[in-house]
Amino acid sequence: MAYVYILTNDNNTVLYTGLTGNLRKRVYLHKHRLLSGFTKKYNCHRLVYYECFLDFESAQIREKQIKGKTRKKKIKFINKINPLWPLIGHVKQMGLKRSR
Repeated sequence: MAYVYILTNDNNTVLYTGLTGNLRKRVYLHKHRLLSGFTKKYNCHRLVYYECFLDFESAQIREKQIKGKTRKKKIKFINKINPLWPLIGHVKQMGLKRSR
């Protein structure tokens, strides 16, 4: 399994798109600032969107599609799926698992 995800900061001023094989672990690492780089610098730790894929190749293609969008288009896209931008938390508990 592979996941493409979007994180934001507490003020929703920054969007970060990433790819991982373990979404729960990756969100934990971002939330606790254990990864250096963009997300640590801009305090991106709130999960606002994710998609699940059966293979990394499909996930990489989707990640590039999302990263190629403007901020305005990303926000519009997120709002369709997650209009209140809540913290998704435990993936299975929320029943939001998406397959491709």
